[in-house]
Amino acid sequence: MFGIGMPELIIILVIILIIFGAGKLPEIGAGMGKAIKNFKGASNEEEKKEPEKLEEDKSS
Repeated sequence: MFGIGMPELIIILVIILIIFGAGKLPEIGAGMGKAIKNFKGASNEEEKKEPEKLEEDKSS
């Protein structure tokens, strides 16, 4: 998709390691995981609401 291969990912990981340090990486990973989980939950919740809206519109 973006043409990112293994060498590019390794370079990005090394840069992140230099910027944040090894101690902060678990915190960053946990924060990213929570953000992705919240995003998925919100998108799934929105998908569940849409069929209800369609049923309400038909009955009106």
